[in-house]
Amino acid sequence: MNLYLLAALAAFFLFQLRTREQRQRIALLAEQLRRYQIEPLMERLTEGYQRALAESDPERRQSLWQQHGASELALADQVGRLANDFARLDAAQTSVSRIPLPYATRWWPQTSFDFRQLLALHARGLAAAASQESSRSPQDRAYTLLAEMLLLQHSCHWFCRSRPVASARLLARHKTRHDQVLQSVGAATREGYGQIVGT
Repeated sequence: MNLYLLAALAAFFLFQLRTREQRQRIALLAEQLRRYQIEPLMERLTEGYQRALAESDPERRQSLWQQHGASELALADQVGRLANDFARLDAAQTSVSRIPLPYATRWWPQTSFDFRQLLALHARGLAAAASQESSRSPQDRAYTLLAEMLLLQHSCHWFCRSRPVASARLLARHKTRHDQVLQSVGAATREGYGQIVGT
């Protein structure tokens, strides 16, 4: 049989397997997310931060920064509960591969990490960033929170698709590279992230 035909058939077979696995992961994450308002909260905060940045009047800008406290705490709480929900799932369902091949978590488990651990890390990072007890300004808190949200989105896209797709979406939607986001999150998140995903 023609080698090109064999290669095309193999590529098609791998694509079908990868698509099936991605659908399963998307369905799993959607099922866990449906009880929460995490995405609307993230969208509300992102838009609110953008309005504050665009405000030229200092007093009005400060007022806008301070309006988001309740949403920030609600987001941190809901991501924490989502992490607890994921903690109850089987490890086979939450294993994520560092290589974008179908079912790589089964074939090469040493290249994988546990999404449950990553979600727990994001929950802690968001809770720390949303804390009203620190001496940081509302603007500094918002900056860190935005980075924590973007990294959470990246992790969710990685879980559902792959790391390259997650990074491409981050760049396309937010004009921000993954390494820039990682440098902007809290120190504990950055350190824990490297330990979990191996970067």
